[in-house]
Amino acid sequence: MSDRLFVSVDLPDDLADPVADLQAEFANAGGLTFTDPEQAHLTLKFLGDVDETQLPDLTRELAAAVADADISPFEARFGGLGVFPSLEYISVLWLGTETGGEELTRLHEALEERTMAMGFEPETHEFTPHVTLARMEHAGGKELVQELVTERDPTVGEMRVDEIRLTESTLTNEGPAYATVERFSLE
Repeated sequence: MSDRLFVSVDLPDDLADPVADLQAEFANAGGLTFTDPEQAHLTLKFLGDVDETQLPDLTRELAAAVADADISPFEARFGGLGVFPSLEYISVLWLGTETGGEELTRLHEALEERTMAMGFEPETHEFTPHVTLARMEHAGGKELVQELVTERDPTVGEMRVDEIRLTESTLTNEGPAYATVERFSLE
């Protein structure tokens, strides 16, 4: 058996409504499929399909990566908008970080080093701390998205980041369902 896993910082429940409010601004943009604001998270490392027999080693290495990063709990403020890969060709609409990005990047780099040593694929692009708001399935609403991303600079809210999670993603007809496999405290 294998599980589809990633390492994340999960946004608290009190940021779900502000995330949903921000998504609502893009409601008229055709082609967007929105993520569930109740499951809003920032992915630090996508692992993909992981064999269950690897879980004990993986858990140990992730704990070691958190120790390597040597980061105490910190405040992260979420704000600003962006897209991947570019405004000309949009596949993902995201919410950025106004503060906490440096700490999140250090965590990502420590996780990357430990997981690559275990044989996981390295990231193919530079790490940009972000929360995915929507995926663009077709370019129907591209101009509206371009306009809002360029003109709007929203602040959604902040949270204290005191743990990261190993999360399992199960694809369902209603979209992905997430379950926490393990928590790693920054305390």
